[in-house]
Amino acid sequence: MKRRNFIRMAPMAGLAGALLPGKMFASDITGTTVNNTAAPVTADRQYQVSLLQRIAAPVVTNMSKGTLRKNMPLEKGPGYGLAAEKVTYLEAFGRCISGMAPWLALPDDATTEGKLRKQLRAQVLEGIVNGVNPSSADYLNFRVESQPLVDAAYLCQAFMRAPQALWHPLDNTTKANVVKELKALRKIRPAYNNWLLFAGMVEAFLLSVGEEWEPLRTMVATKKMQEWYAGDGFYSDGAEFSFDYYNGYVIHPMLTDMLKVLTDKQQAPKADYEQAVKRMQRYAFLQERMIAPDGTYPAIGRSMTYRTAAFQPLVQLALEHRLPEGINPAQVRCAMTAVMKRIFEMEGTFDKQGWLQLGICGHQPEVADVYTSTGSLYICTNGFLALGLPSEDPFWSDPAAEWTSQKVWSGKPVKKDYHVNY
Repeated sequence: MKRRNFIRMAPMAGLAGALLPGKMFASDITGTTVNNTAAPVTADRQYQVSLLQRIAAPVVTNMSKGTLRKNMPLEKGPGYGLAAEKVTYLEAFGRCISGMAPWLALPDDATTEGKLRKQLRAQVLEGIVNGVNPSSADYLNFRVESQPLVDAAYLCQAFMRAPQALWHPLDNTTKANVVKELKALRKIRPAYNNWLLFAGMVEAFLLSVGEEWEPLRTMVATKKMQEWYAGDGFYSDGAEFSFDYYNGYVIHPMLTDMLKVLTDKQQAPKADYEQAVKRMQRYAFLQERMIAPDGTYPAIGRSMTYRTAAFQPLVQLALEHRLPEGINPAQVRCAMTAVMKRIFEMEGTFDKQGWLQLGICGHQPEVADVYTSTGSLYICTNGFLALGLPSEDPFWSDPAAEWTSQKVWSGKPVKKDYHVNY
């Protein structure tokens, strides 16, 4: 197969060198208040870019070289029940780039961050070529087991979030290979829960690029999620409600992304999309309140090893300039930076080679689920969606701000909270 020649750049030292150990950032915690004078506000962005590079580079660099299978370690949760060697690599790559996509979509520039972004974008594009090339050592499995339906949906989400950066630059052969693999997923029967959205996302992407698609899959996903709405911003994951973060990992982001495509293509009423956004805003409003003054948050429910992906609705709404009323961008930036520091600076979160390990805060394999392996963990990049905003956006440029729980527990005025009826 003829391969497109993407630009390769020499590995960079990255931004981490500018972040000295012990240096205080705008969102660092001093007691229960934000240190507003310790550093320029750009420090939060530098930190998050450096951290995203640290998380993603092992995956995308190896995928670009065709060495992901060779080099990625394979750690499994207790009682793991899948064929990990058949599913974990698509998990790692699809999930990882779904969170990187908005940042990769920013235009090139001559800054250190811009050069890094250009390098990683080129590697991601090379990785996509390899992933659907049957002759590549890193040819990804879309056809065996059911799990590939899940992670193909994250791959589609990456394309939908950054079509100009990640889809249009691909050569025609690679595009055809992607479409072929996605259509092969139709033989997989989705579980009767959030998995309906995975099937719907694949079809929505195919629709978005002018390919033949199956409307029934998007219709069923939409109607069932509407039926499963439990109230106050929460959807039930299937017929029975479970208190976990699947509204963050999957339901709100994928439902709104799918409906946006359907609405744009006049395949769904705009009211469905607007209702889903309002419900997502309510959920994000509650999420912001769940971040404690010290950057911790409740460790509840299954898939806690997905870490920052739990807050995907909050950062996606920040990216889209749709944050709920009463929440300003700077407080989300500061809260999320604090969460990231609690998680990713704990010893054991990464192994000695720089790969993520099972756990929430550090290495805690006992909390992993029976479907969780190393590749699963890279969904955490979906907590970094706000990097898709340029550095001059108020999200990054406004002065540091306290988030709600900091105000509450330092005796400052806060907004009342009531349930909603939409």
